Amino acid sequence: MISTRPQPSADVPEPPFDEDTPTLLVKIFGKDRPGLTAGLFETLAAFSVDVIDLEQVVTRGRITLCALVTTPPVGSAEGELRATVHGWAESLNLQAEIISGRGDNRPRGDGRSHVTVLGRPLTAATTGAIAARIAGTGGNIDRINRLAKYPVTAVEFDVSGVPTETLRTELAIESSARSVDIAVVSSGLQRRAQRLIVMDVDSTLIQDEVIELFAAHAGCEAQVAEVTAAAMRGELDFEQSLHARVALLAGLDASVVDKVRAEVRLTPGARTLVRTLKRLGYQVGVVSGGFTQVTDALREHLALDFAAANTLEISDGRLTGRVTGEIVDRAGKARLLRRFAAEAGVPLAQTVAIGDGANDLDMLNTAGLGVAFNAKPMVREAAHAAVNVPFLDTVLYLLGITREEVEAADLQD
Repeated sequence: MISTRPQPSADVPEPPFDEDTPTLLVKIFGKDRPGLTAGLFETLAAFSVDVIDLEQVVTRGRITLCALVTTPPVGSAEGELRATVHGWAESLNLQAEIISGRGDNRPRGDGRSHVTVLGRPLTAATTGAIAARIAGTGGNIDRINRLAKYPVTAVEFDVSGVPTETLRTELAIESSARSVDIAVVSSGLQRRAQRLIVMDVDSTLIQDEVIELFAAHAGCEAQVAEVTAAAMRGELDFEQSLHARVALLAGLDASVVDKVRAEVRLTPGARTLVRTLKRLGYQVGVVSGGFTQVTDALREHLALDFAAANTLEISDGRLTGRVTGEIVDRAGKARLLRRFAAEAGVPLAQTVAIGDGANDLDMLNTAGLGVAFNAKPMVREAAHAAVNVPFLDTVLYLLGITREEVEAADLQD
């Protein structure tokens, strides 16, 4: 019988370091300048040490450089190494600290998550409260990295030692108390492999509710807006509310379609989000309880891969007050996400859905990552992550993409 249990690969050698290997943690602090990293390792190279770990951070022109290395093979050389490193650092007006120990970093705990915090501003009190909440769950912050400094401050914490769902529940309390966005997603290769993004349109990709734009031309905007708001809160059946609202548009001249298309306003950051995702090889689609008369134009304008919506019926040059074809409602959006994923050849676990209303809930729960964007309370509570700033491209930070990377790609074009 052939065993199906994972076997160690003969191609992978045993690690050269173990918990008993004597090591030195070399830490350098001071004003950053070119050549410091090279200079430190040229200094260490004279003692034939091996590098186990290395990390460098530069903040406002100040460098913190940490190197975990083996001790010199000749025991008496450790003192000479210390003296030489301190002398090199002092010659450059740097501070050095060298700590003896054994082995590598302790293994990270089970349950690994990325915690993305978005603040406008991000205060010290908020940051401290979040860190304390993480510690209170038994989690450990392994690394912190800034993703963006504008239009929001975005910071990512790598956390281990606590299940993602537990961490998400605890930090949701802090998010509400501090009025700051905190998104918690599982760590792993799957995060990097997400290759399909599907968005709602009204009040997500665009700032408007398209049916209200049509209603304004029919003189019934307030009436339609009231029904729309109730439907988005989940208080009314979406299909019934759709038919009721569309009926109020009966008799409008078909030329109103071009007028509404011209009135549509993209959400700030929408172009950046789509442009960046496309550069990264993602496929991008929209599903809407609105109308193909608008979503088809958005698909062409933004070079989207997929688009689906309801279709207003037009006869003899006028809107009939009816829709034709398959209704895109709450269940329909989830169904279309599955269809798009199948056509794109992407597993559902590697999809991202973004929406704001109750009719987006099934889609958000079906996707590998569901993001509530400036959403109603019931949607924020049900989604994997929530963003409550008015910039759609902040969703990129949840995927680990930094503002610097976005700007660098824009400059290349």
